[in-house]
Parts: sequence; C-alpha cells; structure tokens
Amino acid sequence: MMNIKYGASLLSWTTPDWTHESGLYAIEKTAETGFELLEILLPHTADFDAPAVKKHLNKHGISAVCSLNFSEETHLPAHPKEALALIKKSLDRTAALDADFMGGVLHSAIGCFTGNPVTDAEKDTVVNVWGEAALYALERGITMGIEPINRYESYVCNTSDNVLELIEKTGMPNLALHLDTFHMNIEEANFKDPILRAGNRLKHLHITESHRGMPGDGTVNWDELFEALNTINFEGNLVLENFSSEVPGMQQAVSLWQKSPFSAQELAEGSLAFMKNKVKQFSI
Repeated sequence: MMNIKYGASLLSWTTPDWTHESGLYAIEKTAETGFELLEILLPHTADFDAPAVKKHLNKHGISAVCSLNFSEETHLPAHPKEALALIKKSLDRTAALDADFMGGVLHSAIGCFTGNPVTDAEKDTVVNVWGEAALYALERGITMGIEPINRYESYVCNTSDNVLELIEKTGMPNLALHLDTFHMNIEEANFKDPILRAGNRLKHLHITESHRGMPGDGTVNWDELFEALNTINFEGNLVLENFSSEVPGMQQAVSLWQKSPFSAQELAEGSLAFMKNKVKQFSI
C-alpha cells in the first residue's frame, strides 16, 4: 500500500524568488486548496527566515519540505567547497522548519555546461560532496533527494540511473532519488523502469505534464507511472510542479513562452484531484 503526502510547489503559486509576502501567499493557497505540504524552493543564498515561515505553516496546518538549486557560483563540479557550504546552510534551514526532506538539483547549476559529457573526475567530486552533505543531513534527521534534469539544463545527471550510480558510491542511507515527470518524459525510455529500479530510494516526485500544464492533457504515461509507484509501495511525496502564465513573472522565470489555458488555482485543484484519482485507481 502506498503511503503518500500530496504537496504543491512554491512555483505552483509564485515565481522562484522567495519573499516574505510571496511565501505567505503560497502557504495560504496550498492550505486552502487541500494539499498537505508545501515544497519551499530555497533562495540561492539560503537566506530565509525559517522561524517566521514555520509559524505560518503551523497556523495553516500544513508541513513543508525544502528544495535547492545551485547558481553558477555553486556549480558543484567546479565549486565543491561553495556547493557544500550552501547545502549545509540549506539543511540548517530545513531542520529549522522541522522538515525531514530536502531535494532539488544538487549536482549542478541549471544551464551551466562545459561543452562535454560529465567526466569521472567530476563524478568523484559530486560523490565526495554528497557523502559529506549526507552525513550532515543524517545528524539532523533529513533525507536528501537528488533530481536528475534534462539535457538542455544539465550535463551531470540527466536520468535516474545517473543519480542512483552516484548515490550508491557514497554508501549513505539518507540519499534518495527525486524524480520529475517533465524531465523523465525527455530522458527516460519509459515511466516504469526507472521507478522499479529505484525502489525505496525514490522518495519525492514532481508531478507535471509534458508541457507543464494540466496532468492528463499531454504525453506523460500516467497509468504506467502510477502502476509502477504502486508496485514499489511508494512512500513519499507527490508534489505538483506545473506553471501558469497568469502568475506575473512566471513566463520569464521558467521559460513558459506559451500562454496557459488555466489559472494557477485551476491547475492546482485539477492536478490534486488527478493525483488522488490515479492513486485510488492503482492502489491494491
């Protein structure tokens, strides 16, 4: 039997740049729409008033998980010390929220390339940083989820197997796989095998359609995905991460050049119902 928490991403409601006002708005909308948790994308600096945010989360009766993406200055293969320092700072913020999960693109800066495939030396650098970061996270009761992303945004980890290979080399029990159906639709051969191979290493999943719109309106094979999740008795978070062009600044922030047919509220409500219906359909 699957054990799932349903969440919304900060990006479901506002642009990636966290502010007190936008964060409070995202918390309120997440709770009002019926989600259990909010995935908070931390700022690139991890400067974040965790006590104030925790107070708002408690007020609205939802929990949080965190995620982190690197900037060019913390691109892990090139700047391991800076990347590790940022991960540790972000883990401190995550712990201050009483959250037990931090995911994200913790292998490279989005859009940062060398012009070549990842090298063995770069892989070794990533493994060393992940190992030390995972130990720091373990002491704080946090699981770290690593998200592979598509070839147009990174060269380091594009597939679930890329991530699992490096996780295994660390030997750390609290490193997990964080998948995203948008990136899977580009890089994976199907939606079944990566989930089956990951098994209980899969702890977090971004639910988003091939065009970042309403689930079921694109090319993602949802039946295959949810059947595989049921097969592994998935225990973790299903977090909505689709975008509406009606949110000011969202088109520029996430390259959403086509006008969305749905508002953020319509996407959130429809996507939550879709996720719950699929889980019900494939649960045994």
